[in-house]
Amino acid sequence: MSMFAGYRAVIVGGSAGIGRATALMLEGRGAQVFIIDRNDAAPFACARADLADASAVEAAMESAARALGGIDILVNSAGIDLETPSEAGNDDDWSHLLSVNLSGPMRTARAAFPYLAASGHGAIVNVSSGAGLKPIPDRAAYCASKAGLVMLSKSLALDWAEEGIRVNTVCPGAVHSDLFDQSWANAPDPQTKLSEIRDRYALRRIAQPEELAEAIVFLAGPAACHITGSTLAVDGGRTFY
Repeated sequence: MSMFAGYRAVIVGGSAGIGRATALMLEGRGAQVFIIDRNDAAPFACARADLADASAVEAAMESAARALGGIDILVNSAGIDLETPSEAGNDDDWSHLLSVNLSGPMRTARAAFPYLAASGHGAIVNVSSGAGLKPIPDRAAYCASKAGLVMLSKSLALDWAEEGIRVNTVCPGAVHSDLFDQSWANAPDPQTKLSEIRDRYALRRIAQPEELAEAIVFLAGPAACHITGSTLAVDGGRTFY
């Protein structure tokens, strides 16, 4: 399938999980792919950057545009989690999480803007979370960052529509990944904890990264050419259940 032949895609957070599944899917459908991540992203072309470092993000995006000859698609899939009682949090942890999860996508979008505007069919897909639509306990900073990302996407969709840039959001629920495994594997009774998580979902199962990648790739591509400012929950029914 060559639906994305000629498209140039930058995946932020593409070395693992949803981001990597998205990169592989886009490449398999004909796109050129470049990854920005803190970690190595073999076998893809890659630049390393911490999303909390604005200058590093700008340099990485310039490297991506140079390597690809422009940018048509930006997927923001990087993020960090923080589980702690709200009363036990501190400003440093709060600020760092928001800098990565909310300010980070703004930095990458801003750095990619001139290339996306020149594309003629630029698209951004931000990976938020079902926790940005319906909160989960002891994750105030995470929930706030992901809810903010939903509204950031809508704001950019409005501001950049005249430039032909579409901006949409995907909100996953639990997805099999290293980040998700951290939320239950170290519990006193891991299997009970995992069962409790599954019970939050109408479909009673944890998603695979490829299931999220399908939604991201759809929103990034020509089949979604009249969709912008939308938020798609791909969460097994948690946020309505």
